[in-house]
Amino acid sequence: MALGRWIECRGDLLEEGAKSLRLRLRDRFRVAAVDYHRRRNLMIADRSNYFSSTVQRWLDRFSDFRRGSLPSSSTFYRKIVSKDIDAEDDSAVTRMLQAVAAPVIGNVCHVFMHGLNRVQIFGAEKLQNVLLHRPENKSLITVSNHVAAMDDPLVIASLLPPSMLLDANGLRWTLCASDRCFKNPVTSAFFKYVKVLPVSRGDGIYQKGMDLAISKLNRGGWVHIFPEGSRSRD
Repeated sequence: MALGRWIECRGDLLEEGAKSLRLRLRDRFRVAAVDYHRRRNLMIADRSNYFSSTVQRWLDRFSDFRRGSLPSSSTFYRKIVSKDIDAEDDSAVTRMLQAVAAPVIGNVCHVFMHGLNRVQIFGAEKLQNVLLHRPENKSLITVSNHVAAMDDPLVIASLLPPSMLLDANGLRWTLCASDRCFKNPVTSAFFKYVKVLPVSRGDGIYQKGMDLAISKLNRGGWVHIFPEGSRSRD
């Protein structure tokens, strides 16, 4: 009887010990079960918050950079880009030489494109209509890709009839890198008289060349640009 009672107590102790050991092992190596949909929603929310914070951080950096690099506000910048910013370069002699050089070069290029080459053009009348009938002092910006060094003036001259090419005031202004077109006094004078404005590579948009282009637009002029900044290699 005593032996049976001792064996029963011993079994209870072993069972309690095993249960205690099992509980300790479970607590030791427990893996929390998370609802899949709840976990997915939490991950999406974290990504959204990360994306929003990243965008905001870059916007703050850009604002800090702009405030640090530009001493003046955008309102003041618009004030200094007036119609008279190029008054020194827009003298009577310059206008007279432009009135001769630009039409001559334009018509020579027109004859070269249509007389010595076969050119197929679609929609040129739209550009001609804009140039002839746009309101007074209404500025015009045209853009094109840049494949060859002679895209300007050959392409522009091929789009316009000779009668329009004779009007130097109505012809386009365009931009060219100063290290290409304005390397010496001779090329500088030539490109100046065919209505080309110099821009410095790497100086950004806040530079004199861009100010001159904006000034021409403020006067209702036509500015043609190549957004690629250089010739396309492909």
